[in-house]
Amino acid sequence: MSTTTTDALNAAVAAMNQGRVFDVTIVCTTDDHQAAYWMDRLAAGVCRRPDQSATSASNPYPMVLAVSEDWNAPGGAGNGLGTLYAFEKANALAQQHYSVNLAGALAAGEISAALYHTAGKGTRLAPLPASENNNKPGVVRAENVDDRLATFPANLIFLILVVARNSYPQKLPFGLQLSDGSYQPLTVLEAVVKQTGIYAKARKGRLSVYWGDQVFLPSQPFDSAPTHHIDIMCTLLGDQAPTAEEWTAQGLEKYGVIACIQTAENRVDAAQVEKVSHATATAMLDKLGKIRQVGPSLGSFSVSAMILQALCAEFTPELAEKTGKLDTDPHFWMPLTLSSEDYLALMEQKGTDNVTAKAHYDRMAAMKDKLDLGDKMGLFGAVDVGKDACWWDYGLVKLYSKNTLVLLEDSPSATLLKKFLGLAPDAHVIDSTVHEEVALDANSFVFGSKVAAGSIQNSLLASSQAAEITADGAIIVNCVARKITAGPGAILYNIMDQSEAGIVAGAGEIQVAVTDETGHAKILKSRMDVDGGQAWKIQLPQNDVTFEQVHQQNQNANIQVIQALRQAKFEEIAQTLEF
Repeated sequence: MSTTTTDALNAAVAAMNQGRVFDVTIVCTTDDHQAAYWMDRLAAGVCRRPDQSATSASNPYPMVLAVSEDWNAPGGAGNGLGTLYAFEKANALAQQHYSVNLAGALAAGEISAALYHTAGKGTRLAPLPASENNNKPGVVRAENVDDRLATFPANLIFLILVVARNSYPQKLPFGLQLSDGSYQPLTVLEAVVKQTGIYAKARKGRLSVYWGDQVFLPSQPFDSAPTHHIDIMCTLLGDQAPTAEEWTAQGLEKYGVIACIQTAENRVDAAQVEKVSHATATAMLDKLGKIRQVGPSLGSFSVSAMILQALCAEFTPELAEKTGKLDTDPHFWMPLTLSSEDYLALMEQKGTDNVTAKAHYDRMAAMKDKLDLGDKMGLFGAVDVGKDACWWDYGLVKLYSKNTLVLLEDSPSATLLKKFLGLAPDAHVIDSTVHEEVALDANSFVFGSKVAAGSIQNSLLASSQAAEITADGAIIVNCVARKITAGPGAILYNIMDQSEAGIVAGAGEIQVAVTDETGHAKILKSRMDVDGGQAWKIQLPQNDVTFEQVHQQNQNANIQVIQALRQAKFEEIAQTLEF
């Protein structure tokens, strides 16, 4: 990385570690149990006040509001209607608990607000999501992350925490101290909230919407004032429009692409096209002006209070009846930025007939005609996170392992990750007790754990305790046992074991515990070479149920009750160990 890029990434990490968060943090979840979990967890962690005081009606910010998407239509509301519905529910919750009118405060430019969507079953990361009892918010985004990374140029080093498009509280072997002083593994959503908080200062009077699986370190400025009523985050790949060869080489025909357009008014607006060839994109976008830059969309966006109000008013019938399914890209942004002819052509490719597409386009056009945009801001623009932005991918079990263990490397990525986590350069044993009898190498990390004997080599431990641990190239998270043995590439997760033999995992083995509301736990197993998505409906030889069946059993689980039972069991077993 160049010095300029390194400086920009370090500046972003430094800002993230200042404790910046949005005035209002909204989380859209699948059910009320998950909403209650995130309300408590975020308020006690990354969104807590520096002085540890509680949020109150007289001092409401930072405020955490978590809501469930109790939508009537099968398949959910989509991330378009889902955003509007979640905001309206959050607005009602804020008025109920804090006498705050979020919509009014946004319109007055008094607050910044962020809404976090995450969803999916986490099939590709199975069986880890099962151990968290399906704690996932509700909107699926089904990009193929592997293909995406493979087709981007080598200098496009994305660094992102992506857990199969989910924000169940997937634990990473990195620590977070809560307001009660307890040490807990960091969850992906907490990492997302921490990262995106750097945009809060510049976004008063706007609702920013993020996916709860994306944590990126921007290499472009993050505190610039918005220039458009709607802006969408993207990675602009060059200083000019790509050629047909570059378009293909970068794989842009596979993704939603944001194009920056030099308009006749000498303003740089943006437009969105989705999964089209260079020729098709050029034909569509040339009508709008001169194409200056293009790049893949990250999907995250922000809207002014005026646009938010207009969308909520336009879709009042759907929101009241909780029916329909609309996504932001095809149903909001594309009809607002493309011609009717081009929009219909793209929607036809997606399987939508022309009559339906035309009716929706006309509806959005009529809404657009009512807007009073003023002279200072355009309608739709791009926010460039930089072609050298950093992004880690945790979307597959093998990537969860690989990119978790990046912390052990001597590399720029490892250095940035340590800074993001607030780790001192040479700190490897944090809030832990590791006796002298343990052969601990200089590469391994131990967070919030106790170990009396054994050997820990090239491994990561978090919130785990055992009288003896033998780990080589393994990841052990929230486990307690008399003895733990984990071979190269093994992952152990949420296991409470009382046996004399303890927990044993060979090379590449994955073991997780799935606990129910009675406190009963069963072990679910897999291997590093098993794709959970492909094996979702298959009963693996080492299990008596499929991953899909466990997912069904976990539906509407009371995760707060389960977490309390799991913690009590952990402490019960830990008390029997001798350190």
